[in-house]
Amino acid sequence: MNKRFENVLKGIPQPTPPIWFMRQAGRYHSHYQNLRKKYTFEELCKNPELAAQVACGPMTDFDYDIAILFSDILFPLEILGLKLSYNPGPTFENYLGMNDVDIKVSDAYVEEKLAFQPRALELTRMALANNKSLVGFVGGPWTILSYGMNIKNEQSINPIKAGIFIEKLLYDVLFPILRKNIQMQLDAGAEIVYVFDTNSMQLESPYYLDVYMQKMKTELFLEFSKKLAYFSKNKNFYQQNIKDLSDYKLAGVVYPGENGFKKFIKEEKNFFVQGNFSPQSLLKEHSSYLIDFEKFVDNIKQLSDNDKRGWLCSLSHGVLPKTPEQNVQHFIGEIRRIFS
Repeated sequence: MNKRFENVLKGIPQPTPPIWFMRQAGRYHSHYQNLRKKYTFEELCKNPELAAQVACGPMTDFDYDIAILFSDILFPLEILGLKLSYNPGPTFENYLGMNDVDIKVSDAYVEEKLAFQPRALELTRMALANNKSLVGFVGGPWTILSYGMNIKNEQSINPIKAGIFIEKLLYDVLFPILRKNIQMQLDAGAEIVYVFDTNSMQLESPYYLDVYMQKMKTELFLEFSKKLAYFSKNKNFYQQNIKDLSDYKLAGVVYPGENGFKKFIKEEKNFFVQGNFSPQSLLKEHSSYLIDFEKFVDNIKQLSDNDKRGWLCSLSHGVLPKTPEQNVQHFIGEIRRIFS
């Protein structure tokens, strides 16, 4: 395990934070681009040897502290009979509907259909240096369902009002699959598992906090206490008081923006906070990126090591395609030099 990541998980103050980026193995990186010339995205995900190569590429080239499983959040939908392809983004031939609420999926079937993920984790761990950490990920239940039902631009959705079958698909069908998926990844060596729930911002605020997040808490977060990290674009999650956030028993949260980050990270909490340099800033031409980087560093310098306890240095979202590799190299090297 990476010592800096271990300190973050334990809440131990340290000058230098661990660093990793969402989508660090992706289209900005020449290593990934070269593999994509030979293989489809699906082949890279479902061939464990290739998935391990993709995951380890940025570890070699940029020296991140943490590697992440190379896969996709949507593969659980194939278990439910959806025909998924990537052209290059995900497309479906069919979608979930009210006739799918009685689908019964055994744990053994989930293990069979997603077996490539734990094997990829095992091979990635074998290839990593001992001083590097490894994490897994799943999609958030609502995010996966929104893709599976082709819910794209809707906002303020209340599944109770939208149709009882939506809740049945969400809680009775998807939750058990994700529980098993998470356990598989932890058993295969993931130190924690991220839950990427980007589309939960579609949910109506009272429903999101009072129903959906309570289900997440009781059926996922508490079951895997201190083994999950959560990311959402639903700002209501981060506006809860710190006690309510601590009660989720999460290992950490990914902070989705820039406003309020410094105040949020200083709170007395029992989870790490990941963030929050802008992916748009990292995408800029190098001299323009440097201006944003200096502002970011000056802001963080105002925090003591104790204030920064639990800070995992990252972006507020994933690395964007066409991000200059020079900027990534500079960011990682300079963060370690400045905060040492």
